[in-house]
Amino acid sequence: MTLVIDNIGELVTNDPALGDGPLGVVTDASLVIDGDTVVAVGPSGAVADERLDAGGRCVLPGFVDSHTHLVFAGDRSEEFTRRMAGEPYDGGGIRVTTEATRGAGRDTLADSLDQRLAETHRAGTTTVEIKTGYGLSLDSEIELALLAAEVTPEATFLGAHLLPSEYAGRADDYIDLVCGPMLDAVRDHVRWIDVFCETGAFNVEQSRAVLEAGRDAGLGLRVHGNQLGHGPGAQLAVEMDAASVDHCTYLSDDDIEALAGSDTVATFLPATDFSTRQPYPDARRAIDAGVKVAMASNCNPGSSYTTSISFCIAMAVRDMGMTIDEAVAAVTVGGAVALGRTDVGRLTNGSPAHVTILDAPSRHHLAYRPGVPLIWRTLGADYRLPPADDQT
Repeated sequence: MTLVIDNIGELVTNDPALGDGPLGVVTDASLVIDGDTVVAVGPSGAVADERLDAGGRCVLPGFVDSHTHLVFAGDRSEEFTRRMAGEPYDGGGIRVTTEATRGAGRDTLADSLDQRLAETHRAGTTTVEIKTGYGLSLDSEIELALLAAEVTPEATFLGAHLLPSEYAGRADDYIDLVCGPMLDAVRDHVRWIDVFCETGAFNVEQSRAVLEAGRDAGLGLRVHGNQLGHGPGAQLAVEMDAASVDHCTYLSDDDIEALAGSDTVATFLPATDFSTRQPYPDARRAIDAGVKVAMASNCNPGSSYTTSISFCIAMAVRDMGMTIDEAVAAVTVGGAVALGRTDVGRLTNGSPAHVTILDAPSRHHLAYRPGVPLIWRTLGADYRLPPADDQT
């Protein structure tokens, strides 16, 4: 069964060979889908078994959210309120979520995960990475890894998220647990390993040990770094040839130079900077230096409880020096590169039919109309969705 999305006002393909500019924009377009695959991009009027009239709307590749923490229990809204009143963020609230997550049953965690996935789908996201990291014990990290692996091929082991309270003063012992029994138990269920290389979390030697163990286990590497201040995270990510270093709120000239000379993607998480009152990163500086960039939601209960990529786009254009086209690229093809994917984040012949349709005539409305629910329809996803009458 084929489907044509016809009467598209503006189609973003991310293939310059198909349309104008780096985004490969085609106007007055149609998109033909056969099953789960795009089979034709062309002018309006294409014929298929079924027709969806886009009514002049803008069509983009489904958003690729390359950094989330969607498996958790508990609520930290009061912490957010205190932060808005001036309390600084230091990452310690992760332990609050760890306690709630350890105390939740598997069914509760699975149900809440499905609800958040449905929300991401409504927000236009079709590919999502999901980290562990709110268990911080052997049994709990295994459970979180299995839950993440059930719903996405982009599951990440983040046992080295923060030092659990029972290991206070014994960080090296905890790193031994992460690199040994924990990693052995989850390695067959995840694609990536991550570490929070930051003051208050893990130092550069501990972080390097985690990444080396993950690499030896055949996992791809990711790094949380340079969030709370200048630190070694970005340089370590480049040294270890990590796929990405995420946050990048504080980047020195040396960090920028190292990233620009590498294949490591700098993934910006502006909703986190909004929620923690950190300064927004200077994406313009990184892009102009030749750094590969992506942008993601970092959805989590403490420092960025949003699944809205549209919100991130608006902040990037308003406060990070990015153009609308750079921001759109960062949450589509940029996110794909950060995940080592060449299939998603674009709409070309042979690509998965992961499609986001805006209730707007152009991509510019993503920044022009912040806070407005502009996602009209989302087609296709890498992950399981619960049955819902309003999902298409």
